[in-house]
Amino acid sequence: MALRGSISAEHGIGQLKREEMALYKTPQELDVMRRVKQALDPLGVMNPGKVL
Repeated sequence: MALRGSISAEHGIGQLKREEMALYKTPQELDVMRRVKQALDPLGVMNPGKVL
């Protein structure tokens, strides 16, 4: 965070950093991420429990 890096990677965010994301992303950004996941995977079968 001090070096202004990004928390995300090309494979997304895992369960260990879910809570930490609030330090890096605005509530609006987190909402968009949840909506994209919901739109692409409405049944939650792809990578269950993961953010995106």
